[in-house]
Amino acid sequence: MSAVLDIRDLKVDFLQDGKVIHAVKGVSFTVGAGETVALVGESGSGKSVTALSTVSLLGGNADVSGSVSYRGREMVGASEDHLREVRGNDISFIFQEPMTSLNPLHTIEKQLAESLALHQGIGGAAARARIVELLDEVGIRDPESRLADYPHQLSGGQRQRVMIAMALANRPDLLIADEPTTALDVTIQAQILELLAELKEREKLSLLFISHDLGIVRRIADRVCVMQGGEIVEQGAVAEIFANPQHPYTRKLLAAEPKGRPDPVPEGAEEIVRTDNLRVWFPIQRGLLRRTVGHVKAVNAATISVRAGETLGIVGESGSGKTTLALGIMRLIASDGPIVYLGQDISGWRPRELRRLRRDMQIVFQDPYGSLSPRMTAEEIIAEGLSVHGVEKGRDRREMVAEIMAEVGLDPATMERYPHEFSGGQRQRIAIARAMILRPKVVVLDEPTSALDMTVQVQIVDLLRDLQRRYGLAYLFISHDLRVVRALAHKIIVMKAGDVVETGDGDAVFDRPQTDYTRELMAAAFGTARPA
Repeated sequence: MSAVLDIRDLKVDFLQDGKVIHAVKGVSFTVGAGETVALVGESGSGKSVTALSTVSLLGGNADVSGSVSYRGREMVGASEDHLREVRGNDISFIFQEPMTSLNPLHTIEKQLAESLALHQGIGGAAARARIVELLDEVGIRDPESRLADYPHQLSGGQRQRVMIAMALANRPDLLIADEPTTALDVTIQAQILELLAELKEREKLSLLFISHDLGIVRRIADRVCVMQGGEIVEQGAVAEIFANPQHPYTRKLLAAEPKGRPDPVPEGAEEIVRTDNLRVWFPIQRGLLRRTVGHVKAVNAATISVRAGETLGIVGESGSGKTTLALGIMRLIASDGPIVYLGQDISGWRPRELRRLRRDMQIVFQDPYGSLSPRMTAEEIIAEGLSVHGVEKGRDRREMVAEIMAEVGLDPATMERYPHEFSGGQRQRIAIARAMILRPKVVVLDEPTSALDMTVQVQIVDLLRDLQRRYGLAYLFISHDLRVVRALAHKIIVMKAGDVVETGDGDAVFDRPQTDYTRELMAAAFGTARPA
């Protein structure tokens, strides 16, 4: 098999704050014609830096040495004219988060047309016809009607399809996909992987696929290179690596999957929260007088009950109403229907009455970097709630912060650091510590593990189980990662387009799903409707 991409002894160093950071240390591998090679490893292992080095997309502070050969043409040290000729034409990228790659001020048509004009000199009616063809190829329904849409008007899966269309616009030889499915629902993730496989076959593409999810790699790749600390520690055929991993780090990655089940709910556990046919509808207002002409029915008739020490898993695709339901229960958005907290209906309470409940009802969000103030130290972030709620005024705040940091697995000596000085898993532990220092009774966990490496996911799941065991916490756990949900949830509700389509005991829903939609979710997540 002839090599499309041949990387030999690639080294990448960055000069930062007077220090040299060795990001990639002598990496060597090839991507053959029509082959899919996966680069796997945890955040910071050098995967993306290696990929960006192929066409010199690193910043000016990068020192690159070694060889990157595309079809026999050297890319390291190549002229800008040569690199421009290859970028987008021969080698194209699909990045993890399309909203950061697509221009929010330009329509889909304009962004695709720009690529066609720049690389192929195509414009006017010919460009429009090619754009419609591309959008159709990547599965955008009724593509002509979406040309004038802006990125924010598309779903996450649609935005990723547009990114794929842009990458394919100039019929590249090699497609580099950098975590293209990480932020997507399991059903959308399965669709994108199927689409990439189809396009690879149809267009005779070579694919360099970057991921930290070995389940995805197993489904899509021919060969795999495992990276740790800027080095490839093991590489080979996917079947061989998965069946007989040689390196301890590879074995660690393969074992990094949330396992086991939550502890049983204690007998006679107190009911913390209950709803009865809770509804969250957002009014659609039109005209000068803002008359209500309809409603967006975000949540319809949701009935739930959560006891102390119990986890309710809320699953479904984006837009199904999962987060809206949780925010309604927390009284952070308007809703209709009773919300009973510790035996009291709080649905009619005013903000001043609700304030005293806020310390008992906490939220941990999906993106710890976005939810932590970059201007505050870890100590200030974690202690903020103590000041707001006047908790334990006689105690030393610093001592309380040190206690909770140790409890969630953080070194109290790091409390003076800022969020950017912590890893993703550490930032999520800070977010959990901020909630737990108030000793709440119910915690909403909104996709708390989706942005984390697999090994870190396992650590966070174990931490959440331990905290629940110790303090009898009630969790509302929102996620599209069904493996994590199975490891944590006692009960599950499945939501689709605002409706609760299935509810029941966790094992029963996973092993014996009753609705087609739930079976579809299971098949997308596990490759079967009945996970082991």
